[in-house]
Amino acid sequence: MHWIAETFTSDTGWSHLESLVEWNRMAGSDGERAAAEATRDVLADHARNAHLREFDIQGWERGASSIEADGDHECLALPRSPAGEATGAFVDLGYGLPEDFEADLEGKIVMVASNVPSWYGRLIHRREKYYHAVEAGAAGFVFRNHIEGCLAPTGSVGTAEAPIGEIPAVGVSKEVGSTLARRFEGEELTVQVDCETPQATSQNVHAELGPDTDERVLVTSHVDAHDIAEGAMDNGAGTAMVVELARALAAREAELETKVEFVCFGAEEVGLLGSEYLAEQVDQSTIKAVLNNDGVVQGRNLTFYTHGFAGLRAAVETVGDRMGHPMEVNPQLGPHSDHWPFVVHGTPGIHVYAETGAEGRGWGHTRADTLDKLEKRDLREQAVLLTELAVALASRETELERKDEAELVERLEQEDLAEGMKITGDWPF
Repeated sequence: MHWIAETFTSDTGWSHLESLVEWNRMAGSDGERAAAEATRDVLADHARNAHLREFDIQGWERGASSIEADGDHECLALPRSPAGEATGAFVDLGYGLPEDFEADLEGKIVMVASNVPSWYGRLIHRREKYYHAVEAGAAGFVFRNHIEGCLAPTGSVGTAEAPIGEIPAVGVSKEVGSTLARRFEGEELTVQVDCETPQATSQNVHAELGPDTDERVLVTSHVDAHDIAEGAMDNGAGTAMVVELARALAAREAELETKVEFVCFGAEEVGLLGSEYLAEQVDQSTIKAVLNNDGVVQGRNLTFYTHGFAGLRAAVETVGDRMGHPMEVNPQLGPHSDHWPFVVHGTPGIHVYAETGAEGRGWGHTRADTLDKLEKRDLREQAVLLTELAVALASRETELERKDEAELVERLEQEDLAEGMKITGDWPF
């Protein structure tokens, strides 16, 4: 078990994380490219055939933004908001549940919270709230953080077919949102966004270990991050984890019975573009499983979305029992990270993230997503668990069933996810 001791003392992943946070890794930027190249180079130290694969994307570059109502109020443009100005009566829709948009919102500026009430049965994604506002005829969209601390949230809008959104969209802190709701309900205000939308290029990073089998296990993360912060939690830590897993699995390569392919995707934050690109290029039947690291290290204990795949759940629980470490399973569907373009084709996929105890993203998607909030110990400890899980997924003894389209459609409808995916243009069936 020398590999455990080596992982508990390794600086490979953490050192790479310290490098990643030095770049502005917005999708399509020079910083994202530099981070991808650095990730390729570190992977090349531990795995074979490390390389980049480029793909074209719709770029988006931030300019100024403002909310004008008896003076200016601090805000951030949401990526892929169109440039422009919208003026209208201000309406606070609270949580922005689907039924809240049944009001007369034509020509109005609507504000919604970044969370949902504890009693509500599912997550309502930011983009779902945005497109409910668009369908209701709103002129502008204000996304209010539910976390205190004067932190305006970011997060993209747009769809695959129309990458730039339809109405100006900005994020505001909880405190600014409270001020707007208290002082300007029903009053006219103006939302203004300046941005550039050039064509751009992103890239996925690839490397591999193990036997040269047709079948493979994908171990993934995403390199890009929003341009307002270091992106340490989302998702520098995930890419650092992939690098650390490559180092640890190189020491156990003789145990791998299926090829393990490491893929660090580009352009996740603007629509899962890197993973969609790969999913369209590969024969999905050759992918045994996807182990997607998005949100690891931000807390000590890991949770695993297993999307109803019984074999994945069994593998996670077996590793947790063997290592004597809590590893919680969430069997529901989670369509908001880079595993999803594979799961939607019936491929067994895990989304692994760390529990923080906070509601929603916490520090994520704000200027507070910084390295000081993460612990090297957590990265090392989780790398031990995820290395063991990757070996288990690559084992011939681990049999994983695929799901057919009818079952996935039924599950999406049962979990009340279908409506939201349809309104955001993400419904794939």
